[in-house]
Amino acid sequence: MTEKLSGNVFDVLKERGFIKQTTNDEEVRRLLGTESVRFYIGFDATADSLHVGHFMQIMTFMWMQKYGHRPIVLIGGGTTMVGDPSGRQDMRQIMTPEMITENGKKFVSLFERFIDFAGPGEDDAPGKAILLNNADWLLPLNYIEFLRDYGKYFSVNNMLRMECYKSRLEQGLTFLEFNYLLMQSYDFLEMYRRVGCTMQFGGDDQWSNILGGTDLIRRADGGQAYGMTFTLLTTSEGIKMGKTQAGALWLDASKTSTYDFFQYWRNVEDADVKNCLALLTFLPMEEVNRLGDLKDSAINEAKEVLAFEVTKLVHGEEEAIKARDASRALFADGGSLDDIPTSDIDGDRLKEGIGVVELIKEIGLVASNSEGFRTIEQGGLTIDDVKITDAKLVLNEDDFASGSILIRKGKKTFHRVQLV
Repeated sequence: MTEKLSGNVFDVLKERGFIKQTTNDEEVRRLLGTESVRFYIGFDATADSLHVGHFMQIMTFMWMQKYGHRPIVLIGGGTTMVGDPSGRQDMRQIMTPEMITENGKKFVSLFERFIDFAGPGEDDAPGKAILLNNADWLLPLNYIEFLRDYGKYFSVNNMLRMECYKSRLEQGLTFLEFNYLLMQSYDFLEMYRRVGCTMQFGGDDQWSNILGGTDLIRRADGGQAYGMTFTLLTTSEGIKMGKTQAGALWLDASKTSTYDFFQYWRNVEDADVKNCLALLTFLPMEEVNRLGDLKDSAINEAKEVLAFEVTKLVHGEEEAIKARDASRALFADGGSLDDIPTSDIDGDRLKEGIGVVELIKEIGLVASNSEGFRTIEQGGLTIDDVKITDAKLVLNEDDFASGSILIRKGKKTFHRVQLV
């Protein structure tokens, strides 16, 4: 655990653009400046990896821990059984308990890379993070008793006015999902009672759920609790970041390669650089402002710093250096091509030839044959710096005379295919 920083983390988070709204700015700031606060963020185990949207919450954990506060990481082993309707246009896929358990284990292994957890016998260690799973108290609940004891504190009229439910009424809102607010509110109450948790943080789409928890603690126990939501990671146009052609931008290198992860941040729009530097790195704000204010071609320096700093945090400095070197090589700035995404092709297949569209689909540059044809028709594919204009082109052994080819889709997506 690094030495505790002095000052008020509220001011740091505010300056860097994290904070969207709180239940009480003045009181939350006072508590964060005078006490070691136990706070939680919940993560439903809906996938087998965390993605870049989760990384915003991880950065919050790390900032809070640097200032001496105690994070509680809550794995939603129980709430994932229902699925959060917030921000959804349709119902989430129902998952088996086995899938949820396995996903939760993978979440924990990722969190351990970023957060300093309490070990055996360190339950009361200052600043050490606590790991909990709401399956421990939600799954054994007796539904009738739960409704009698806590359902009376929730107004259906108020719930229907909440954005997380209101936006779903036209498409259809199931009674299963309608229970989610009660379950998450009960989570907060349970942790308030068990470990003295007094604050809940989350993305701004969690505001209704957070208010439900603070209200339940007040009504059921006469206690005082607080909530804070954070800005969602979006572009300057308000579009959620972290979506790639292959899907989400994952924190697991087996799902999103380190190189692809680096390239995503290297290629963000100019207008988004400063915001990403502030939210996703620990660079001082003076440096964030300097880099973010660069113009024209000079902004590429800031983009490379952004990509390197985020990749270093997620994948380690050694991997970040490899990704940076590979990126520089592709942009003719020196470096190594060794870490560019690479696929192998058997020489026997080339004796009869392989269609270029078939190849780029096979290596994942396009999702379908039609997308491959469209990419070539629009002039978006080159092989070894030669633009491909014939979508029916067949590649053979002669094309791999050097042992490999370098395929580029668009301006910035590269993939090497090597002969084996």
